[in-house]
Amino acid sequence: MSKQETQTGQPDTQKVDIDAVLTTQENQTEPETGEANQEPAAEDKIAELEAKLAEANDQFLRKAAEFENFRKRMNQEKQSSIEYANQSLLLDIIPIIDDFERAIQAGENGLQANSSDYSGFLEGVKMIEKRLVNQLEAKWGLKRFNSAGELFDPNLHEALMMEKSADVNEAVVQEDFEKGYYLKERVIRAAKVKVLMPENKEQ
Repeated sequence: MSKQETQTGQPDTQKVDIDAVLTTQENQTEPETGEANQEPAAEDKIAELEAKLAEANDQFLRKAAEFENFRKRMNQEKQSSIEYANQSLLLDIIPIIDDFERAIQAGENGLQANSSDYSGFLEGVKMIEKRLVNQLEAKWGLKRFNSAGELFDPNLHEALMMEKSADVNEAVVQEDFEKGYYLKERVIRAAKVKVLMPENKEQ
């Protein structure tokens, strides 16, 4: 091959190389243009998600604050109910306290007048006590029970004294020191009593 042919062929070879390089650059440039178009779309999507997250977080904080306020309000109402639960009972007792005050005043007036007649004062106190007991039983279910003469029952009675007796075959309540009370069907205070025990241990 002559020098001229070689020189003549070189431009062709160089031309092919330039075309290949240009084609490669064009192919590389096209995706870059697509990626450039995709980047703003991705950024917009991220911004949208961040906005939704911020909104959801704000709603969560609001709900949490509302729940906390509700919990505090319920606790306050519960505490108030506990503190004033006996209001109705006390309103029923207050008039009876008024009766006691009037009875005491009447007794004091009798003493100042040097009166020895206490029968009226005693009857007045008995009436007040009866009214109080009836009110508590009828409206509130508080019932007093007598134990004298009844068989001793540790569920109902608390023995403060015991005495042996030949007249009994079982433990029997002889005397009430303090009467017991039911609240509806439940014993809320056992009676404090004196108990007679049989002398014969076998019995």
